[in-house]
Amino acid sequence: MNFTSNNQIRAFFDERTIRVYQAYNDKIADTALAAGTFVSPPFSMTRMTWIKPSFLWMMYRAGWGCKDAGQSRILAIDIAREGFDWALSHSCASRPEPSMSKEEWAKLKADSPVRIQWDPERDLLLQPLSYRTIQVGVGGEAVPLYVSQWIQKITDITDLTHTIHGLVERGQLDLANTMLPTERVYTQSSSSDKI
Repeated sequence: MNFTSNNQIRAFFDERTIRVYQAYNDKIADTALAAGTFVSPPFSMTRMTWIKPSFLWMMYRAGWGCKDAGQSRILAIDIAREGFDWALSHSCASRPEPSMSKEEWAKLKADSPVRIQWDPERDLLLQPLSYRTIQVGVGGEAVPLYVSQWIQKITDITDLTHTIHGLVERGQLDLANTMLPTERVYTQSSSSDKI
């Protein structure tokens, strides 16, 4: 995967794990928290599931957990870096290159269980910034790996997101900023072809 100064993964991570975010309804969130991973049902093992390392992009997507009931619970999911790196190494863009034929695009998708999409990063007011943040769509063979091997810990951060949102609404941006996770530029390991 090629990165540019405009397209860099920024995330909260340590030596072993990287944190990603997802938003779900109560049923999926409660079963995941009880089991320490996603449980099917209600979680779907056949649909692509999108994980987002950017906290503020997740807030934009889910409206701070207030957008709709299907995204009312915000989960912070710590996954093994080896798994995340494997996902990057087995990915393709979510859209074909203009020069690709339909056949080439179909083959690339069939060979790549993971999709990558870059979207404008967001600030505390959820306004777009000049650089982009990554979304990772985990599908096909990657979904059971995500659920059974990569996930190390799931934390419900819904209350935290509501607290930060309240501070933003009251104009207390400096205080809200102190509550954000520290996201640094993430570098993929060179030994990420196997897990």
